[in-house]
Amino acid sequence: MYISIVALSFLARLRVWLLAGILLTLYGCETAGYYLQAASGQLRILSARQPIEELLQGGNTSDSLQRQLQRVQQIRAYAAQELKLPVGQAYNSYVQLESKYPIWNVLAAPEFSLSPKRWCYPIAGCASYRGYFRKSAAIAKANSLRKRGYDVYLGPVPAYSTLGWFNDPVLSSFVNWPPERLAGLLFHELAHRRVYVPGDTRFNESFATAVSEIALPDWLRTQGLANSVEESKEQALAVRQLMSAARKELQPIYQSNRPDALKREQKQQVLTRLRRCYWRMAARWPYPARYQAYIEKTNNATLALAAEYESLVPAFRQLYRDSSGWPDFYNSAERLGKLDKENRKQHLLRLADEYRGENIKSGNAINFDVQACMHSGSF
Repeated sequence: MYISIVALSFLARLRVWLLAGILLTLYGCETAGYYLQAASGQLRILSARQPIEELLQGGNTSDSLQRQLQRVQQIRAYAAQELKLPVGQAYNSYVQLESKYPIWNVLAAPEFSLSPKRWCYPIAGCASYRGYFRKSAAIAKANSLRKRGYDVYLGPVPAYSTLGWFNDPVLSSFVNWPPERLAGLLFHELAHRRVYVPGDTRFNESFATAVSEIALPDWLRTQGLANSVEESKEQALAVRQLMSAARKELQPIYQSNRPDALKREQKQQVLTRLRRCYWRMAARWPYPARYQAYIEKTNNATLALAAEYESLVPAFRQLYRDSSGWPDFYNSAERLGKLDKENRKQHLLRLADEYRGENIKSGNAINFDVQACMHSGSF
């Protein structure tokens, strides 16, 4: 066993540095530095992996960590058997990080646009975020973008997927999450290993979010926790609709020929209404401040982020409704991924409209009129 682990560790190191070496021959100095930090950061995590089985059998693992790692094993088994996801050896090891989070992401959007700035990478394609293993490097990048006039969001990332290139470990940044968050995260990240379209962040993140949201209720029932997330699910949907309404308000402002000073003023009015509507909506919640930090930081970058991760979730929910099970759903998603981007977008928008129409018919709507609140005092 020891020889096998050492060999795998060596092969992982070799793969990381070979990939980094190739990238350095293709890109300029700033990007070369970025890939070097990415390669070294990934290597640190891979080198620190400890097999979960050994941790469970050893006597130095705390009872609380053992319970969480056992839950991870249950989630992995469910994902493989019930969701038909390619689990393999992913999340079969554990890493105690030196810091609270493994990565910090930087997102940016122009002052008068909801289209995120994109960075392009070999293999993964273009994405609307830039990840850094060192927080100081992320802060420097964020400050640089702000000086160039961008709206910027800088936030920690507790987990990420290497898309099957490596066997991703369980990290100390999320291992202690409550059951529904832990399962939802693992379902999301494992979904990326099953379907991934290079260069289409919105497709990939909405797909993975949909897999997680569809799978979670049944998994919770198997754990006797079915009632623990119904309320939070409605709250998340309400926030999602609120962000969508804000984007619809801002789009015509940004596309107009109004002077920049007027656009800036109207932009702030929309964002103020968004925050006001959030507090009106959340006043009836047991924990009104649940999304406070997110809402208070809202700008074009965060609105773009919400769109990337969530705007097409209804489309994938409808695609699942139209499928005969998980394998058929994945195959349908793969077929969509092979279309050119515009055709794929139009097909997904039709599916999203169909899903929303069915929800209205069945009465599955949130108990707050987001549109009416956001439109009050609109331009």
